[in-house]
Amino acid sequence: GDGLVEPGDGVLTIHYLGKKFVGDLLNDGKIRWVETGQIFNSPSAWATHCKRLVNPAKKSGCGWASVRYRGQKLVQYKTSWLHKYQPSADMSLVSEGEDDELGDEEEEEGKTAVTTDDRNKKNKPELHGKTHYRYIHVFHCLLIAVPSYREDPHTLVELSAFSAINRFQPFNVAVSSNVLLLMDFHCHLTTSEVVGYLGGRWDTNTQLLTVLRAFPCRTRLADRDSASAVEEEICQNLFMRGLSLVGWYHSHPRGPALPSLQDIDSQMDHQLRLQGSSNGFQPCLGIICGPYYHGNQGVASTITPFWVVPPPEQRPNDYGIPVAVEVTYVQDNFLTSDVLNEMMLLVDFYKAAPDLVQFHQFWCPDTTMMDKIKGSLSGHAPKDQAYCQILEHVYNQLLNTH
Repeated sequence: GDGLVEPGDGVLTIHYLGKKFVGDLLNDGKIRWVETGQIFNSPSAWATHCKRLVNPAKKSGCGWASVRYRGQKLVQYKTSWLHKYQPSADMSLVSEGEDDELGDEEEEEGKTAVTTDDRNKKNKPELHGKTHYRYIHVFHCLLIAVPSYREDPHTLVELSAFSAINRFQPFNVAVSSNVLLLMDFHCHLTTSEVVGYLGGRWDTNTQLLTVLRAFPCRTRLADRDSASAVEEEICQNLFMRGLSLVGWYHSHPRGPALPSLQDIDSQMDHQLRLQGSSNGFQPCLGIICGPYYHGNQGVASTITPFWVVPPPEQRPNDYGIPVAVEVTYVQDNFLTSDVLNEMMLLVDFYKAAPDLVQFHQFWCPDTTMMDKIKGSLSGHAPKDQAYCQILEHVYNQLLNTH
């Protein structure tokens, strides 16, 4: 109703993987898909529906980035509107949520939306305590009250406590320090998001989930082809060690360690998949690690274990509620050769990458990136201090990668 876009027939389009969808913009702001007459409440709902028809694996789409109004992306109109009504709004927020869509746009139009060079500039660590982004994070109740927060899969959601929703934590969790060490190391290496799996055991009698081993995915998030091979290798690894899959982790390199809407979706998927096994309920732990967020206390990464309480049955389309999981951290006696080997493989995987963190640069005026990673990892130290010399070798490898 602000005169930026006018209702009309066939004024909205989506191009995705070679297919084109056309929609009418109705007077009340809803969208009618021309082909079927279906009505959608928001650009994201329509975009997600159309994309899933072409690519069933697609979880969600940022509708603002994929839907065009008379040939121009809706996100550009949103930007103009924000400029007009909230001049102080940080525009980088609008672009922050679009990495996911770049792949779609590239495939659809055969031209690269952002050159690698630009992307690398964007991914350079910000030094001396300045940050590029102000992140939108909201409380879960606002997701229901303010639909626009649900438009962007990168919106972050504050964690609730089990007690705040009148529940008890349905299981206990113990995490070994070597898991944190390897995970934190992985998350520090690159300015891009990383992902990995957690192996351990679930004891139904004591309702205790023990997390014993991290399995970093040495793959690019955008590289779908190698992902399944990497996952297959991790499954075999788990099996050989007599461990079960008990969770997953990923990083928000420069953001708060809070789950995004996309993370809540992924966590729900993992929970349902693990629960689907024959032995009844088995929990699945999600962990988010925020290494380079300047809101963290000191050099230590923020590490957030979370779980999602499913939405009520009568409202299956609501987002589940992300809750903080209380965890007992168990100090390992030794740094195992297994974990050390994984660290070296990670150094090897990222050493030639354009988004490798430059460890000789400064994190803040008196702390280099190398001081930062060493300081954070020292919080997960095993009891036996002999590991210090071994880690020095790993750190030297990192400094020699440039």
